[in-house]
Amino acid sequence: MSNSSDRSRLPISGLGLVALLGWIGLLVALSWWMAQQAYRWLPVQASTAAPLVDGLFSFETGIGTFVFGAVVSVMAWVLLKHRADKYDESDAEPIEGNTRLEVIWTVIPLLLVMAIAVYAMRVNTKLGVLGPMEHIHLANPVEDQGGYAVDRLPAEQVEVIARQWSWEFRYPSANVSTTELHLPVDQPVTFRLVSDDVLHGFYIPAFRLKQDVIPGRAINFNLTPTREGRYRLRDSQFSGTWFAANQADVVVESSEVYQAWLENAARQPLQSGLSDAVIEYGERKQLKNPGWATVPPAPPPQVNVPGSNSLPHDA
Repeated sequence: MSNSSDRSRLPISGLGLVALLGWIGLLVALSWWMAQQAYRWLPVQASTAAPLVDGLFSFETGIGTFVFGAVVSVMAWVLLKHRADKYDESDAEPIEGNTRLEVIWTVIPLLLVMAIAVYAMRVNTKLGVLGPMEHIHLANPVEDQGGYAVDRLPAEQVEVIARQWSWEFRYPSANVSTTELHLPVDQPVTFRLVSDDVLHGFYIPAFRLKQDVIPGRAINFNLTPTREGRYRLRDSQFSGTWFAANQADVVVESSEVYQAWLENAARQPLQSGLSDAVIEYGERKQLKNPGWATVPPAPPPQVNVPGSNSLPHDA
């Protein structure tokens, strides 16, 4: 009994313990380095949410690196130190389970998962970007003579309308509609997200925020841009054939430039907005073999300012 108990304890010499602690320290240093590198893999930070999300991603990268390194290290140690000789065909020595080791490899993953969960819950609480959700009836919209919904938006909000396959942004305070989203820097904004047809995804990588746009629902979504520049809004949900082309520019600018843009946009007549899907669909219809059947894109929205989808953007 004593011999079996001694084997299960797997005693480590002093030199071996020093080597083990040194290797663990090296893994910790490598994990910290990888966690710092993770920030470089992401787009620029352009909202108050971005540092929080990036911090969580960095934390998870560091933990993942440590776990991966530890598992690979154990596998390498077993392969190099405990493999059988080349012509050894005998059975391995029967060894009973090591309770202490089993407790260790159960507790450590539990603590790591709980640490990630607690960190993620804290980030989610700080973000607080999702507001109340309400049911809407798109079959019978209530609109005024200008085509804007009545009693739907306070002045500080922007209505975002997703379609197959274009985006439209309405500013009720200025009675402006556009297919290019403009926002003032360092000013909180609340979006009212609606879909005219299917499920879409409102996703701006530089802001690190994504929200599904659900048909029949109006969802309030809050964010604060913190960096001037031109970014890209993408449809993160598969909404049909041209969902990848369902993109729009997001321009973050100073409050003075933003107000000047609003005033100028309000003086512009309505015209067709941007819709790459409509252009591509028209080109495809001209082909002798247009390919598979698809849903025709919705007509381009009538807007004051179409904007541009060919200018360079940061993310």
